[in-house]
Amino acid sequence: MSPARDDGQHGAGRGGAGRGDSGRGGAGRGDSSRGGNQGAGGRRNAQGRQRPERVHGGQQRSAQRPSERGRTGDPQRLAAYTVMRAVAAGAYANLELPRELRDKQIRGRDAAFTTELVYGAIRMHGLYDPVIAVAAGRPVAKIDANVLDTLRLGAHQLLGMRVPTHAAVDETVALARKVNGAGASGFVNAVMRRISERDLDAWLAEVVPAEGDLVTRLSVEQSHPDWVVRALRAALLGHGAATAETVDEQLTALVTADNAAAKVSLVARPGQASVDELVESGAEASPLSPVGAVLPGGDPGAVPAVREGRAAVQDEGSQLLALALAAVPVEAEGPERWLDLCAGPGGKAGLLAALALRAGADLTANEVSEHRTELVRQTLRPALLQAGHLGRTIEVRTGDGRDIGADEPGRYTRVLVDAPCTGLGALRRRPEARWRRTPADLADLGALQRDLLSSAIDATAPGGVVAYATCSPHLAETQFVVRDVTKRRDDVELIDARPFLLDAQGQPVPVPGPGPTVQLWPHVHGTDGMFLALLRKSGPLG
Repeated sequence: MSPARDDGQHGAGRGGAGRGDSGRGGAGRGDSSRGGNQGAGGRRNAQGRQRPERVHGGQQRSAQRPSERGRTGDPQRLAAYTVMRAVAAGAYANLELPRELRDKQIRGRDAAFTTELVYGAIRMHGLYDPVIAVAAGRPVAKIDANVLDTLRLGAHQLLGMRVPTHAAVDETVALARKVNGAGASGFVNAVMRRISERDLDAWLAEVVPAEGDLVTRLSVEQSHPDWVVRALRAALLGHGAATAETVDEQLTALVTADNAAAKVSLVARPGQASVDELVESGAEASPLSPVGAVLPGGDPGAVPAVREGRAAVQDEGSQLLALALAAVPVEAEGPERWLDLCAGPGGKAGLLAALALRAGADLTANEVSEHRTELVRQTLRPALLQAGHLGRTIEVRTGDGRDIGADEPGRYTRVLVDAPCTGLGALRRRPEARWRRTPADLADLGALQRDLLSSAIDATAPGGVVAYATCSPHLAETQFVVRDVTKRRDDVELIDARPFLLDAQGQPVPVPGPGPTVQLWPHVHGTDGMFLALLRKSGPLG
């Protein structure tokens, strides 16, 4: 992690927050007002004459006592705390945060600040928790969960953002007073002052294990669960993206990239919007995706094409996978029929629908959840209107993807299986995923992934193509699934996916590894860690 930080705070204090949470040595008497009374007329000297306010750092100091400052905190930090508590209760930050920003009417730079505060505090609490434990003089398990979230927000301001130290401390204490209570605010004050005594490098030297292997050190330094770091190391080797000699360097770059804020990537759905239109709205054309653009700042909802559903926020890697499926030749006669087997919440389905209409094909978007089916329907609304004008069919329905192969054997020419997975390739965008997933999830997900891929092959007509995709590089969700399914069947073969992954100039995207599958990487491509395998059903179409 290389966050911007205030490096002006150094110190060697190693003590905890002190007994009774009074914060001795960091927060105590130094905050009290000394040297005479302060009334409405301002500060007075020993002779009772009014003195000018002290000037510090070119700015006038407040005439308020510290105890009178910031009793409520600001809306941005309060919104961040509200999202943190919702995530702790099971919500998703990428869904909860936009609602909170709308409700609080937080926009522009304030919205960007709140977003970084939430995502950074969630991503990095694997590092911040040991720091807080040292500063508090107690394990974080003995700190109330709501107070701990307040401290995580404060720690990120001090160690991961360019927030001035006094502002980070004062505003975090004010937030604690409002949401945690006056008693807890004293404890938060003491801990924050302890943390502020050292910069990030000094804290890393304190809490990152000096002994042990690289995985153990990266787990703390880059705030990933140990099992995730080990899985990513195995994935780099297994996909051919690293050798035994280069894997440590690649692993460090990968987990560091996981902690960088993801860029806002937009997709111009063909026939509904164009990249030029997005550029005219302030975006920059993507060099990676021929239908992509990158928004350097601002609210994507302010882009007319996005607001109208003709364009959308979508990772460039996700765009490339849908484009690859559409580009593979099939030996079909008459109109093609495409299937998105696991379409919710609708990102890839939206692009596939546009590509299908451009190719004169029909599309069925299937989703197992009623709620997510409705999200798909909303996403596909422009395509549904366009399909009616073109005499084509876009169908959105609810159903179990595992049943479609048996219910509709050999019906579709192109099938996408965007399988449910751990999401280890999208940790930049889903900050809570790394803390919610466990190795035990792989068994259940693996069985589901194999069933969905088998069903997709059954639903594919001879000569048709299946794209199996995940937003995880984990070998148990990618190579092993494809290998296990294909070795049990004699009616499907892997085809090389690399020639169909084309950039904005129509050239193959450089992908490390021998093929025939494709694995994208955040630290190499700047995309989510998307996996793609293309499989062709044997035999000509009848």
